Amino acid sequence: MEYREIGQSGIQASAITFGAWAIGGWMWGGADRKQALEAILAAYENGVTTIDTAPVYGMGVSEEILGEALKNLPRDKVQVLTKFGLRWDLKEGSLHFSLDDEHGTMQDVYRYARKESVILECENCLRRLGTDYIDLFQLHWPEPTTPIEETMEALVQLQQQGKIRAAGVSNYSVEQMQTAESVILLASNQVPYSMLLRDIEKDVVPYCIEKSKAVIVYSPLQRGLLTGKIKPGHQFTEGDTRNGNRFYSDENIKRVNIFLDELRPLAADKNASLSQLVIAWTIRQPGITLALVGARNAEQAVQNAKASDVILSDEELELIDKKLSALELSF
Repeated sequence: MEYREIGQSGIQASAITFGAWAIGGWMWGGADRKQALEAILAAYENGVTTIDTAPVYGMGVSEEILGEALKNLPRDKVQVLTKFGLRWDLKEGSLHFSLDDEHGTMQDVYRYARKESVILECENCLRRLGTDYIDLFQLHWPEPTTPIEETMEALVQLQQQGKIRAAGVSNYSVEQMQTAESVILLASNQVPYSMLLRDIEKDVVPYCIEKSKAVIVYSPLQRGLLTGKIKPGHQFTEGDTRNGNRFYSDENIKRVNIFLDELRPLAADKNASLSQLVIAWTIRQPGITLALVGARNAEQAVQNAKASDVILSDEELELIDKKLSALELSF
């Protein structure tokens, strides 16, 4: 496993990071708690020392499961990344989306990041995680009802108190990062990125390279599409947010699968799955620091970790990019 610094924070993290959204059941249909715990422990045993979670993933469930895992792991060898700024327990801020809780009750989730709320959320995260500090505390989404400076002032206070080691943002533009940095030194920006979605290469990645910020990417497998397991005509379950998404039309699924079929010989040559090949490609892209990959059980966690063993030469990376440039999706 390769370990990389998160910005200029001094925090060394595993390039392949455990994405803990699915184990909280957030928009993904849930996961068995025992299997989720085993997945985290298996990931750690295979070099994945960094776990990214958030309060909204299962409304606390994901953080609680990670807290259970931390009881069986050396805390100083694990990097805990969590978030704030999405509240389901109050009706303030900007309405973000609605979801069902474990009781089948519809919950509205609001973007909210006033200073006192950030402080409260940090305390709640620490309690659920069963730890006294968070390695990287990230604003989950831009929050239009609160000045960025006020939110960042809360992070300065938490950092001075030793409750967080570093501050990050998620889904921020370059301009928003610049405003935030008038108050605090940001370590990272967490953004969506995959072979099929590379918008951040235009601005966010160059900025982060120039300013020594980490780029933490989520959905590198484009939420399952780049595994090759989704076929035209696939029926997503009720509530699955991929249903109706532009990437998952039958025509786009067909085109992506043709592209993936062209990669299969390379994957076979590396004794790797398509997923492992895609993950390996992702963490080799310029400016990309960490790639978040989810797992519901120990077997999936181990397979994700083994993607770090897939070595791609410059020529192979060039070949993949050539095939990607020929892939046209219908939007």
